[in-house]
Amino acid sequence: MTILKIKRLENNRILPEYKTDGAAGMDLCAAISEPVELKPLERKLIPTGLKIELEHGYEAQIRPRSGLSIKHGITLINCVGTIDEDYRGEVCVPVVNISNETYTIQPDERIAQMIIARVEQAKLEVVTELTETARGVGGFGSTGK
Repeated sequence: MTILKIKRLENNRILPEYKTDGAAGMDLCAAISEPVELKPLERKLIPTGLKIELEHGYEAQIRPRSGLSIKHGITLINCVGTIDEDYRGEVCVPVVNISNETYTIQPDERIAQMIIARVEQAKLEVVTELTETARGVGGFGSTGK
């Protein structure tokens, strides 16, 4: 098990937590003092009031919460955000409202989830040929529906 060091900023009232024993992600809450309104297609950066320190070889992935996505059309601008192990700034969540209705984010509302994952940096090797496969260059729907 990896250790995640967390520094709480003064605007943070709720630490991330796994809601069940089998949860892959821990919920992140909005560290805001007043509600934030998101109009249709509007995007905003929402602070969490947290700074983190990851162990070497790990990243934090910030992902949308499925309930907010399906019920309200609230998701993340870049779908999955990556926090590198050497980043020490505040964790903020880039949310977007893709629904037709205004949505209001409340203080301390769970707005995203954070997953801690092992990563490796690849060694690049420039070649003149790649191994052939049955799929080849087919992409974007080439394998069917």
